[in-house]
Amino acid sequence: MATASAITSTEYISHHLNYLSFDLKTMSFGGGSGFWVVHLDTLLMSIILGLLFLLVFRFVAVRMVSGVPGKLQNFIEVIIDFIDDQVKTTYSGKSEIVAPLALTIFVWVFLMNLMDLVPVDIIPGVATLLGASHFRAVPTADVNLTFALSISVFLLSIIFAVRSKGVLGFIKELALNPFGKWLIPVNLVLELVTLFARPLSLSLRLFGNLYAGELVFILIAGLLLSHWSLQPVGWAVNWIWAMFHLLVITLQAFIFMILTVVYLNMADEKH
Repeated sequence: MATASAITSTEYISHHLNYLSFDLKTMSFGGGSGFWVVHLDTLLMSIILGLLFLLVFRFVAVRMVSGVPGKLQNFIEVIIDFIDDQVKTTYSGKSEIVAPLALTIFVWVFLMNLMDLVPVDIIPGVATLLGASHFRAVPTADVNLTFALSISVFLLSIIFAVRSKGVLGFIKELALNPFGKWLIPVNLVLELVTLFARPLSLSLRLFGNLYAGELVFILIAGLLLSHWSLQPVGWAVNWIWAMFHLLVITLQAFIFMILTVVYLNMADEKH
């Protein structure tokens, strides 16, 4: 990453919006965009945060006490109880994977969102020292990751629907609702649009909010870079936005989790 004194605020913002990409077709870095281009920073950060989630919860699980628990155990138990209550009130089926899935989604998405509150130059700066030309630290600000999450939920909902209704029942649900057998083409169009709109809206909602939040932080950092006299204003705006954005990242993790449970419940309803 170039030093702040050597670049303009526009170049600074543009630099921070580039991914550390790798083209699998040409086996080279900086591949731009395309089907064979992967964002290594998104993959690396999401894997690290996923492992952090697993290790912390495993650490608490193997050291759990029934007497007077520590602060970390109390915190984990509050999260688990909260997710469990949400699943019980939202999901009416009997699948044993819904609650663990909801917990995983909420914590993992929250941790990825939380990277938006890390000062924008810290993680890219460390990556620069390690030889990376670009590095974006917020995985959920990458539409590829949010689509991957939503497609996974979409496929799981299809599995739940087929398991509950059977293949024929699932096809009949798409073909006969809401206008009956005489308007099957219309039914199919309406139901398929509704079906595919779910993962689309699920992914774009999360991506849009986190991308906007990341962009605001970068713009504020660019404001701080542009002139020293603007720094007091920039720091004040930065803290105000950070406090507001803490609510946004928590809410977006909750929305993604609760909509996942809702979609699985709708797919699992036998009627």
